[in-house]
Amino acid sequence: MTPSSWIITWAGLVAPEASILDVAAGTGRHTQFFASRGHRVTAVDRDASALVPSDTVEVVAADLEDGSPWPLAGRRFGAVVVTNYLHRPLFPALFEALQPGGILLYETFMMGNERFGKPSRPEFLLQDGELLDLVRGRFSVTAYEARMISQPKMAMIQRIAARLL
Repeated sequence: MTPSSWIITWAGLVAPEASILDVAAGTGRHTQFFASRGHRVTAVDRDASALVPSDTVEVVAADLEDGSPWPLAGRRFGAVVVTNYLHRPLFPALFEALQPGGILLYETFMMGNERFGKPSRPEFLLQDGELLDLVRGRFSVTAYEARMISQPKMAMIQRIAARLL
């Protein structure tokens, strides 16, 4: 599967030597994208069966929503990448996982997406401006969008590229 156009566009913000944390990595499209760019990547997902470990890819099977402790406590990354996933209780752990100057690349569904299908429940949809509110005062925002997209399918999304101060 092709990496998100948002991730491709803003991947250049990530320092060449930076390690990457790919959260809710799924099939590993962003894991492989960053690994192909020479980064060491840690891919985390509840179902890690589609993820392939290698010299540059570490696979961590963990349910991030079951109340278990954060599986990467104490580890820091040069970038955190999250797409099509929202579990609000993870935001503090994700921000803590970033090294100073690290890059947050986050893209997921927002309110209004219920018109186009799933996810449609409010707990899985960002509120208007929610990503901006979360990073305010802690990050320098390089790019932000909250809009309807038509590719790969119609959806309402919110996405941000930001550097930890």
